[in-house]
Amino acid sequence: EDVSPPLTFSGVPEDAVELALICHDPDAPRAGGWTHWVVYGMAPDIGGLPEAVPAEERVEEPGLVQGVNSANKIGYMGPSPPAGPPHRYQFTLYALSEKLGLAPGATKAELEAAMEGKVIAEAMLTGMYGR
Repeated sequence: EDVSPPLTFSGVPEDAVELALICHDPDAPRAGGWTHWVVYGMAPDIGGLPEAVPAEERVEEPGLVQGVNSANKIGYMGPSPPAGPPHRYQFTLYALSEKLGLAPGATKAELEAAMEGKVIAEAMLTGMYGR
């Protein structure tokens, strides 16, 4: 249904200035995997994300900016692996030492480049899904 799952964040370092999140399937047959969600510009005290974050460039509540997934669309794209072994869906949260100031629509690669040298902590939640 392409509805983003609810996520809770805790243990964010006190010196974090911004949070970013990437959801990626490294098992997708496409070279480099498949990116399902790119989120940034989150305040370090956001505490998490609600279920069904709207597919909009900027979401005022809870306060975030979204990039494009591998389908070149803004927002979350749910799992849809081909038949076969389950795929890993990795939600990686990054605590950053400074604000990125990225415009909406950044790709995973653009976000990763902007975060270079600014990541002070990260956490990963991995879900499995297959058909």
